[in-house]
Amino acid sequence: MKILAVVGARPNFMKIAPIFRAFDDVIARDPEKNIRHALVHTGQHYDDNMSKVFFDDLDIPRPDINLDVGSGTHSEQTAAIMVKFERFCEKEKPDLIMVVGDVNSTLACSIVAAKLLIPVVHVEAGLRSFDRTMPEEINRVVTDALSEHLFTTSPEAAENLKKEGISGDKIHFVGNVMIDTLFYSLPKTKNSVIKTELGLNDEPFALVTLHRPSNVDTEKIFGDILDGLMEMSKKITVIFPIHPRARKKIEGLNAGDKIKDNGKMRLIDPVGYLDFLTLMKSAALVLTASGGIQEETTVLGVPCLTLRENTERPVTITEGTNILVGTDTERIVSEADRILRGEVKTGKMPELWDGKTAERIVAKIIDIYC
Repeated sequence: MKILAVVGARPNFMKIAPIFRAFDDVIARDPEKNIRHALVHTGQHYDDNMSKVFFDDLDIPRPDINLDVGSGTHSEQTAAIMVKFERFCEKEKPDLIMVVGDVNSTLACSIVAAKLLIPVVHVEAGLRSFDRTMPEEINRVVTDALSEHLFTTSPEAAENLKKEGISGDKIHFVGNVMIDTLFYSLPKTKNSVIKTELGLNDEPFALVTLHRPSNVDTEKIFGDILDGLMEMSKKITVIFPIHPRARKKIEGLNAGDKIKDNGKMRLIDPVGYLDFLTLMKSAALVLTASGGIQEETTVLGVPCLTLRENTERPVTITEGTNILVGTDTERIVSEADRILRGEVKTGKMPELWDGKTAERIVAKIIDIYC
């Protein structure tokens, strides 16, 4: 049984890492199963220094191949991945393709596999924002339609899939593999010195992530978010590991000098997963547009303000610590103020977010295909 697992962006590594460890455990216990797995990095997002940090932090091997497609428009990137991945599949002849998440690599490799009649399994299936202006939503819908088996993180994901006509026997509620990585990594954060390096000590701080084009590429929206963060920084230190896309936009808005003049609004370079996890678990609140961070803050019990009008992870709102605040300056500031006053939304751990999702995924794949 030869399985190709596809990653295209750093969050994909966090989803694949525990699955590979679970496969390795099975192989070690029962070599006669003759399972082989290989990691294909499309190179959709690739920074050698940052990617090396993720491989080391997550204890996963380097990819068996990097297709090195680089950046481009959605169509250019998807097409480049399809051409190179098809050649690789024709050479390697895999029995199964595993895709995770909702990036362009997920879509592109699913299409290739379907056309080559190679079964596809999708990890993190059924998530829906119901907003087709999001490129990720298109990727999710098409990938799920092409997949032979779909592994979901929450019950409502299964309902979404059934409403789209997908048979219930293809849908498997297994939990959240991102949380496997979170639990695996938490003990390792004791070695992080990021808080000392930043001089945070025991003072409260807010942590910000911001990279989605819908937040950053429109001057009015990005300006409103920055205004909200600047207002917040009058009351609490704001730590902002800044994505190159966001840094470039800040420079274009001539906001850099204003932020430099405010010692409590701190732009820092991107950090590795363990350092970011250290900051996240210690933060008084997190502001983000990232789906994965909505999930992680729910498990950590950290208040999360999501800078979007919708989310494909509603369980983080109904059961977790997440609040949608959009991009309006006043709403961002008012919700942050409530948290700083101690009016914190309490949540609970969603079902099957227990750190054992990868084991369930691997057991189901072996049951179906081996």
